[in-house]
Amino acid sequence: MPDQQPVTILPIPFDWGASRRGADKGPDAVLIAGLADRLVLLGRKFETRSTSYLPPLAADRRTLLRMKEWGRVHAMSEAVAKEIATIVTTGAFPLALGGDHSISIGTIAGLTQFKRRLGVIWIDAHADLNTPETSPSGNMHGMALAVSLGLGDSRFTGIGGGRSPKLQPERVVLVGVRELDEGEKIIIRQHQITCFTMHDIDRLGMARVMDEAIQIAARGSDGVHVSFDIDSIDPKDAPGTGTPVRGGLNYREAHLGAEMLYSAQIVTSADFVEVNPLLDNSHLTAKLAVELIASLLGERIL
Repeated sequence: MPDQQPVTILPIPFDWGASRRGADKGPDAVLIAGLADRLVLLGRKFETRSTSYLPPLAADRRTLLRMKEWGRVHAMSEAVAKEIATIVTTGAFPLALGGDHSISIGTIAGLTQFKRRLGVIWIDAHADLNTPETSPSGNMHGMALAVSLGLGDSRFTGIGGGRSPKLQPERVVLVGVRELDEGEKIIIRQHQITCFTMHDIDRLGMARVMDEAIQIAARGSDGVHVSFDIDSIDPKDAPGTGTPVRGGLNYREAHLGAEMLYSAQIVTSADFVEVNPLLDNSHLTAKLAVELIASLLGERIL
């Protein structure tokens, strides 16, 4: 993104796509941890949208064993898609703060109303490529990327109107994956999705993985969206998340990835998800999210 491009922060306080409550408080935690101050230091113009765009969700009881709380996830996703599309029309950089990872169903649906060849770099311990048929849990934060690729229930693949699938698999890259369900492995192979596991990062190094991820996501694209799940980072550095998995990215690997994305000047939008302050230790995870957002937007050591 150009340094002069303003940033619009969209808080999405939603946690019904996950099994553990608390990620709905993630946006406030990140804001309280000093995101605005960091953007001021970077010289970025920015605004923070209110959450009034979200419809009332408490009374929506639609749920299924294999798509838990699908009514709330659907209503949230439609509202987020509409709000993200509005932000894009202003020329600002959309920065969505989750919330669990189901919020990306809406962010991608909104972005792809304007970007037909959107590349995506999905930095996550998990692939989020389950469908209602393959999901062991039925939690919809584990289906977000699958939905955007046109896989799963048509009520979700059609969110935001327009076409389905929203994304093309040849421009989707997974980074930091270390916990895959069997159905997700099949989808990755069938659709030839590029997946850099932690084994690949251990073997090749973060710099090479990010170089390749950037090239793949940007090839033939009209923009690249970064979806950063804080559980991609090892729990010792990011304890405040609902689905921690040992053996993740370390502090510097995560920052190097964000710094390289900024240097490549390909990123046109981002979401940061799964910060859960109820599980955090002295706001460590929220503060780390602020630092990573700053690195993605151009902050450097020197």
